[in-house]
Amino acid sequence: MKQILQSLKTGQTSLLDVPAPRPASGQLAIHTHATLVSAGTERMLVEFGKAGWIAKARSQPDKVRMVLDKVRTDGLAVTLEAVRSKLDQPLALGYCHVGTVAELGRGVSGFAVGDRVVSNGKHAEVVCVPQTLCAKVPASVSDEAAAFTVLAAIGLQGIRLVQPTLGECVVVTGLGLIGLLTVQMLRAQGCRVMGIDYDPARCALAHRFGAEVVVNPGDGEDVLAVAHAFSRGRGVDAVLITASTRSSQPVHEAAQMCRKRGRIVLVGVTGLELSRADFYEKELSFQVSCSYGPGRYDPAYEEAGQDYPVGFVRWTEQRNFEAVLDMLASGTLDVAPLVSHRFPLEQAEAAYALLSSSEPSLGIVLEYPRNDPARLVERSVVLAEPAAVATGARGVMAFIGAGNYAERVLIPAFKAAGAQLHAVASGGGVSAVHAGRKYGFRQASTDWAACVADPVVDTVVIATRHDAHARQVLAALRAGKHVFCEKPLCLTLEELAEIEQEARARPRQLLMLGFNRRFAPQVVKIRQLLATVAEPRNFIMTVNAGAIPAEHWTQDKAVGGGRIVGEGCHFIDLLRHLAGAPICDMQAMAVGAHPAVAVRDDKATLMLRFADGSTGTLHYLANGDKGFPKERLEVFCAGRVLQLDNFRKLRGWGWKGFSRMNLWRQDKGQTMCAKAFTDAVRSGAPAPIPLDEVLEVSRASIEAQQTLEGRA
Repeated sequence: MKQILQSLKTGQTSLLDVPAPRPASGQLAIHTHATLVSAGTERMLVEFGKAGWIAKARSQPDKVRMVLDKVRTDGLAVTLEAVRSKLDQPLALGYCHVGTVAELGRGVSGFAVGDRVVSNGKHAEVVCVPQTLCAKVPASVSDEAAAFTVLAAIGLQGIRLVQPTLGECVVVTGLGLIGLLTVQMLRAQGCRVMGIDYDPARCALAHRFGAEVVVNPGDGEDVLAVAHAFSRGRGVDAVLITASTRSSQPVHEAAQMCRKRGRIVLVGVTGLELSRADFYEKELSFQVSCSYGPGRYDPAYEEAGQDYPVGFVRWTEQRNFEAVLDMLASGTLDVAPLVSHRFPLEQAEAAYALLSSSEPSLGIVLEYPRNDPARLVERSVVLAEPAAVATGARGVMAFIGAGNYAERVLIPAFKAAGAQLHAVASGGGVSAVHAGRKYGFRQASTDWAACVADPVVDTVVIATRHDAHARQVLAALRAGKHVFCEKPLCLTLEELAEIEQEARARPRQLLMLGFNRRFAPQVVKIRQLLATVAEPRNFIMTVNAGAIPAEHWTQDKAVGGGRIVGEGCHFIDLLRHLAGAPICDMQAMAVGAHPAVAVRDDKATLMLRFADGSTGTLHYLANGDKGFPKERLEVFCAGRVLQLDNFRKLRGWGWKGFSRMNLWRQDKGQTMCAKAFTDAVRSGAPAPIPLDEVLEVSRASIEAQQTLEGRA
């Protein structure tokens, strides 16, 4: 299928072949009829992409501060790589979509294959969208009209916040698509409407849609004087700002034209340098509207499909979509005059060239071909002609997962190790195509099971969300493949037992976790030094893990498993590796309950005792300052000390012939970890990390997580 992608680095918009996605639980797979280009949002993204580094930095000062913090803790080289990687990732554009349901994910209700629906899907021939972000299109509403639904819902949510009543005077500042749709909906609400815009054509459309007064400040009209007259000298009741500008002038003018206790709602984007005097003397209310309505950015609503009870939340995103469609069906909303251009999908690049040109445009509709439905279910695309692979060739790899860590760290590490990169799979397909093109994979797919079953592939690398690891590891083992799994191996002891049974039954297949810290050059040096000491060691590992919101998937125990399972296992493995002896006892303790602490198990201390008498204390803390280095290891033994600071600086006290080992850039061992595994696959050698240690550390991590959650 075809999809429109934009480069954040250059601003270039491209139409690329992408494998068709498969709907996840609670999602609809939709074959697209038409999409609408959101002139404001998408023009802003294109302009950001085309801007230089300095302009990008100026437009996002908060991100600049984050980059500077990372430079201080991780070093310049690592930070530059991270920034370049972020800007290199393609952005899937679009959120105004209409099409026909082609497939239902597990658990979907209220929709059927063949339904015509609107959604916030991307500009792609096939999209997969949660059911709570879809709504059925009435038969009398055309595809082109339905494509305006999501934009209209943005304006409608602003109206709901401003709470207009019959006969009130409401000003709409900014008469783009959302502004003109808002004018019509306010008129349907029985409001008197005044519009403000610098574009004469848009002002004329506002008049046509029922605005009683329209002001063009570019013509020298006094906006405040006109508003005063429009409100019969009382001041307007409310202002909806649907403009996009860096200036704070629209908010300032809104405050000045409002009556006492008037309401201002910001739907668009403006500067927010507010004057207290403007608001104080009139007791004005100011509110920022969030997208299409309640449910937006709530994972429970948008991803898990948990609708809000209608008796408590009358208008959600989905119900706002339905309200807009009802207005389109009744003729209350007229969108035909808003369409300025139509392009077939094949001319998408011309559509975006228009968007960033000086030629006037308003509603740009993209029309999709419907003459080749078989092409829309292809789950794999060929990126390069496959080279001849010798029968029995070793190290031919399929990657399952192409997210940020896989694309930035794992894939380049395996490529540098000499692995043959055959296939890469991701849920949506876009990241798989991007990584595949960038690193020379032969195919990109949305069907991970087909990649595992491919007879050419002998090795599978798993880098998906944590809840998928166990079933993908088991599938790969049962298919006769070597497996490298980015931690964790699994989330439960039951899954671990099943994996252990399969792995031990296949001793010639390698199973390894991405415990890269033990391969870091400074850790190799520490182990060499400790080998000269014949007595127990005391390890103190401090991890300034950084806060992750409670609603993030890694904190979801069913998906991420918790942060000790998901990341803390790295450090359990590091201490186990340096001790060189099995874990014989473990205790785990989290910070105490407190109203200010939403998540407790990522602020914890683990105490480990090893069979040789060594002890390890792991402080995994998500309540520190991000300016402090993330990882610090201290080792005490035989009157000597070692300190490793964030895998950049290693210092020693009391060691003959050793005092320091500093690196010009941070090295956590990812490349050497990938190389060791690849070399073992190719040579037939044992796994670089013994299976017993993989299972031991995985078991300890799961048990620690359960203890911290009170489930042990």
